[in-house]
Amino acid sequence: MKIKKDVIVIGAGAAGMMCAIEAGKRGRSVMLLDHASKLAEKIRISGGGRCNFTNRHTRPENFLSHNPHFCRSALARFTPQNFITLVEKHGIHYHEKKLGQLFCDSSSQQIIDLLRHECDAAGVEWQMPCRVNNISRIHAGTAPGRFMLETDRGILMADSLVIATGGLSIPQIGASPFGYRVAGQFGITVTPLQPALVPLTFAQGQLASSVAGLPGVAIDAAVSCNGACFRENLLLTHRGLSGPAILQISSYWQPGIPIHINLLPDLDAAAWLLDHRHSTGLLSKLITQYLPRRFAQAWCDDIMRDQPAQPINRYSETGLRQIAAQLHNWQITPSGTAGYKKAEVTLGGVDTRELSSKTMEARKIPGLYFIGEVVDVTGHLGGFNFQWAWASGHAAGQFV
Repeated sequence: MKIKKDVIVIGAGAAGMMCAIEAGKRGRSVMLLDHASKLAEKIRISGGGRCNFTNRHTRPENFLSHNPHFCRSALARFTPQNFITLVEKHGIHYHEKKLGQLFCDSSSQQIIDLLRHECDAAGVEWQMPCRVNNISRIHAGTAPGRFMLETDRGILMADSLVIATGGLSIPQIGASPFGYRVAGQFGITVTPLQPALVPLTFAQGQLASSVAGLPGVAIDAAVSCNGACFRENLLLTHRGLSGPAILQISSYWQPGIPIHINLLPDLDAAAWLLDHRHSTGLLSKLITQYLPRRFAQAWCDDIMRDQPAQPINRYSETGLRQIAAQLHNWQITPSGTAGYKKAEVTLGGVDTRELSSKTMEARKIPGLYFIGEVVDVTGHLGGFNFQWAWASGHAAGQFV
């Protein structure tokens, strides 16, 4: 079998379907391929099964990239309101959870159904599951090269080829390095890759045993690293730390450097402790006014491990100020991350200096496009990565 299309999109996730929709609406003949048998598993499991499909407050500053300005063009041309309009067109009820994060009231399957319906309406053809074994270019004289795909369903040919195969995160639902291999095949640079939006882990004994023994305890804190700071919950786990604040900061953390945790971000801890300097109660009991009891006790046991517990009135003013400083700047150094199995996204990807920010086309390979997570654009937690998928897919869809 040999099939010729104007556009072939490899990867039927958020970005791939959006690109296929837009190209189909322009009258282009489009085929959408995916190696998986189930459509858009990453959308299905996102947001606890309710899909945090965008964030009202999306700005370029919510994204990491070696070229931080690259995302501006696509984000400006397809905004959160554009996707919200599509959601409302399909009668999907949604709500704002916090900080501009929008979720389906019912199920993430509604977003998958929306995209599938729009693809069908745009005349997109499907090949699922379909494994691509080889990609090559066929040149005819001075004309741009046509792409030929050798697949387990036969030979497919297209003038435009879009790579929307995602990153390495969550391999158990099919993530693979396919997109990076395609980039390498065509001499396109890929920036260093690492898990992002991922829990941080600690070697045995590295995180005080008293603190490490409190899985499930959540704390409202401000966590900072490498110039970034996020104020949300952190969660103690069996292996280390998780929760929104930790997932956010993981994108900025590098091995060997500490993270800084402000356990009392709304309080002047020094003034508060000095106001209680005549108290005969224990420090840990006082701290439970603002921190969970078990954590307060464990944290005090850790910082005071070389001396027995004593009433607050036994501490000097200098000692209380030192404790306050540690409450505002608890420094701990992770040993690593929980890896791609627990990461929501991949940091790094196809170098944006190799792509047009207007079209997402590879500068030195006409007709080859990269969109979504495979590109070196990584959003913060809270719907930003979906917005990048919609925006980059929409951008490419206007030109393929």
